[in-house]
Amino acid sequence: MTTNGGHDLKVVLSVDFPGGMRLGRGKVQLLGLIRETGSISAAGRAMDMSYRRAWLLVDALNHMFHQPVVESQRGGKQGGGAALTRFGEDLLARMHAAQATVITALDADLAWLKHHSAAGTATEAPAEDET
Repeated sequence: MTTNGGHDLKVVLSVDFPGGMRLGRGKVQLLGLIRETGSISAAGRAMDMSYRRAWLLVDALNHMFHQPVVESQRGGKQGGGAALTRFGEDLLARMHAAQATVITALDADLAWLKHHSAAGTATEAPAEDET
């Protein structure tokens, strides 16, 4: 969710909800990995986080909205798993689309910032006046 429109600069979309809840790139990335892997545990491992941390983020997502975002299946031959609900799929698609919209809207500003940025350029210290 951090495509940059051809710039080295990154714009990251984060939505702050009342009550201190936040939907940002970490939760969106986790949702994408759950969809990809079918597992909260595998998604967490792919992000170098514990199962507990991944589960807590999923629980927060499920309580952030009126509808669940992720459903878990317990047990079974494969040991269970997880999947995005229809709402979760819509949420993920909308967050990706919103990020792309933001990048497109800021393209000229990002180009200007990149052009004027000192970051990543080698600069010499100004010579001291020898008097």
